[in-house]
Amino acid sequence: MNGASREALHAARERLDALTDNTSVDASKLAGELAAVTALLDREVSLRRVLTDPAQSGEAKAELAGRLLGGQVGGETLDLVSGMVRSRWSQSRDLVDSLEQLADTADLTAAQRADALDGVEDELFRFGRIVASSTELRAALTDKAATASAKGELLGSLLGGKAHAVTERLVVRLVTRPRGRSLEAGLESLSKLAAERRDRMVATVTTAVPLSDVQKQRLGAVLAKLYGRQMHLNLDVDPSVLGGIVVRVGDEVINGTIAERLAEAVRRVAG
Repeated sequence: MNGASREALHAARERLDALTDNTSVDASKLAGELAAVTALLDREVSLRRVLTDPAQSGEAKAELAGRLLGGQVGGETLDLVSGMVRSRWSQSRDLVDSLEQLADTADLTAAQRADALDGVEDELFRFGRIVASSTELRAALTDKAATASAKGELLGSLLGGKAHAVTERLVVRLVTRPRGRSLEAGLESLSKLAAERRDRMVATVTTAVPLSDVQKQRLGAVLAKLYGRQMHLNLDVDPSVLGGIVVRVGDEVINGTIAERLAEAVRRVAG
């Protein structure tokens, strides 16, 4: 997003934070209602365009949202949506993308309140690794001919009772309503949102053998000092790295594996 949409999303996220700072607000319910509004506006293109039409006054658009959603969602959700349609958006799709992000953030807030955010982050990462290792599972979850209900049942059998309820809700929404995103991109986006809940960056760490708790703490401290922010570690084990460690933070890769050093030696000899 850029320009007006970025500013509108920033304002909406501040309003969401202000709402969810109040522990009397049900963050999970808020997430579900925001997700429902997302689905509605994603489906009804003409309505989305009306609610983001710069030629219409903000109040007129907020009144329309109130007539459509009043009685269908709670007051907190209606206030959030009304504030968003009063804002100016660069593209109508940006409104829907932002609503979806707020829904996911509200669910992650519910996990944070339950002291389960770390677990949800780890489960999202592990689910991504499972999908990456199984072409059959990925094909089933991304099959355009399969119904949302069938995909939901499959995910229920995989995650139900085994993962946190927030993890299951986030993954089910992503799989059943991908909105043009790849499964991998959606999971990565969710991981970043989870890290942002505590102003942390995400480092994907690949090692030949599992790290001990002490090694994890030391690595986390080193990366936090290097990047100037708290760091959440997504840990993966891959024997093919032949010892050492690979750390990916955003687009930056820190490679200290034996395999990489061997490959570099071969390149030098060949050169």
